[in-house]
Amino acid sequence: MIKKKHIISLILLLSTLAAHAVSFRVQAPTKVEVGGKFRVEYVLEGAEGTNPSLPNLDGANLLFGPSVSTSMSVRTINGKTTTNYSQVLTMLYEAVTPGKHTLPPATIIANGNRISTQATIIEIVPSSGNSNASPQYPSTPQPSYPSNDTDFTDPMNQTAGNNVEANDFFVKITLSKDVVYEQEAVVCLIKLYTRYNVSRFQCTLQPTFNGFLIEDLPFENNEPQIETVNGKQYFTAVLKKCILYPQQSGKLTITSGNYDAQLVQYDVYSTPMGQISRPEPIDIQVKSNTASVNIKPLPEPKPANFSGAVGEFTVTSKVDPRNLKTYSPATYSIIVSGTGNLKYIQNPTVDMPNEFDTYDPQSRIDLSPNGDDMSGNVTFDYPFIPQHVGNFDIPDTYFVFFNTNTEQYDSIKVNGSNLKVEKGEGKPSDLHDMDIRPINTDKISLSKNQSFFITKWWYWLIFAATLLFTLVGLAVYRKIEKTHANTTLMRTRRASKVAQRRLKKAKECLSKHDSNGFYTEALTALWGYLSDKLTIPISELSKDNIAIEMEQFGFQQQHIDDTRAMLETCEYAQYAPSLDDGDMPAVYDKCAQLIDQLEKIKRSKTSTK
Repeated sequence: MIKKKHIISLILLLSTLAAHAVSFRVQAPTKVEVGGKFRVEYVLEGAEGTNPSLPNLDGANLLFGPSVSTSMSVRTINGKTTTNYSQVLTMLYEAVTPGKHTLPPATIIANGNRISTQATIIEIVPSSGNSNASPQYPSTPQPSYPSNDTDFTDPMNQTAGNNVEANDFFVKITLSKDVVYEQEAVVCLIKLYTRYNVSRFQCTLQPTFNGFLIEDLPFENNEPQIETVNGKQYFTAVLKKCILYPQQSGKLTITSGNYDAQLVQYDVYSTPMGQISRPEPIDIQVKSNTASVNIKPLPEPKPANFSGAVGEFTVTSKVDPRNLKTYSPATYSIIVSGTGNLKYIQNPTVDMPNEFDTYDPQSRIDLSPNGDDMSGNVTFDYPFIPQHVGNFDIPDTYFVFFNTNTEQYDSIKVNGSNLKVEKGEGKPSDLHDMDIRPINTDKISLSKNQSFFITKWWYWLIFAATLLFTLVGLAVYRKIEKTHANTTLMRTRRASKVAQRRLKKAKECLSKHDSNGFYTEALTALWGYLSDKLTIPISELSKDNIAIEMEQFGFQQQHIDDTRAMLETCEYAQYAPSLDDGDMPAVYDKCAQLIDQLEKIKRSKTSTK
């Protein structure tokens, strides 16, 4: 009786499996470059297969395969049991011969029937010359298999339980130059190198750039690349790329960063169908290297007209419009073009004619990355309004910069301009330098009065009231002056306003679904607010310093933990460009709530600041 029940149960289970649709399909890229590595995956769903027959692909070399991975799920709903099988057979190829090549159908036996895939065409094109081309994968996401020390292309050697060596997974900081002058550009690159598949990666402590001004560079392509280091191949990904402008001489060091990661190893065992691999995650912590650069001071003595420019530049000037009229606005512009620290150049000194009303100069910057530096132009506009008719001269001036190629100061003559001003419509903007007005010739009636108002009672009433108002005003002024002199108090009072302006930019990025810009602005708002609230210089900001200062300030531990968590959330998002945009509104609300909570806390009387 027992055996009969078992047989009936087996028949029902087999009939349930047979009722499920069985599919066998191929996943492969449609186009690859010569020399590129790519996977072809055969996916069987709805049954467990045996005796697979996988074809060869003309025009490509088989590197390894087939690698087999299987999965099975069993569900019981309302007494009904359903079982689902899936099986993936993976082949890794290297493209060799250009042209369109047909991948013949593959076959496998499932549920007693031999089923096949469709034929697929793969086009192999000539190489574009990029030696670090990414491996080509199917369009449908499937488990990816990285390499190990034995064979970079063979996942079967990534045995679970092996120690992850320091040269198997690391983060490296590299600088483009070892020795530079002050304000001379240095490119900093922070890159991840791995011989394992990475399922999770998070920065727990950012490197610090004390003594530098930073210009972040965009990533043109942050897809994983393949690089060879010391004879070993690695998957690599750029974590940060920026241009650094040193602000002081001496040796400056970029501190190391700390990172948490989850790597994937594989348990591999043999079956009649071949080897089967099962992923096993492993958590590790790594620390990047430090990187130092020696900064040479700019030669002394510095020329009188030195504007702080370091690099190679050319200078032009212009007046707009050329036809000048009195009381009409015009602009004299100096355009500095070239490569260097254009963003940090001071505006040149220009002596405008006294007959002009002049206004503070404004700058317009147009820059883009160019190799190891920034190139473009910065335009200094000097607005003015002519007040008189005639010919006037804007004298020549000189633009002085330090040339990093010649290691000397260069001086460029900036041509002035001879201006002819014609009569225009309108009124003078003010009365300075205007002609003496005509003498009044009208009759004036004069009277003689010998009375003295000092003897009037209302005089002394006005005098007493004026004296009282003066004393009160003086007391109020001194109180305001004392408050303004307390820089710590003023920075704390404006901390929330500054943060709200920053969060306003983050909200604009949120409405545009610009996740990278949103998290950059949110992180900048938090760092800036904490710098003002805790009176910590930007160059000394770190999560550890903030935790110490917040505790001394009088914040509770919950506030400190919430602040650290929010900083880590925004920092992690900078390394996770694929993070869901749906997380941004929640992050924005949490940032606003956190700043609001911190703003309500007043400094403890026991604080030393």
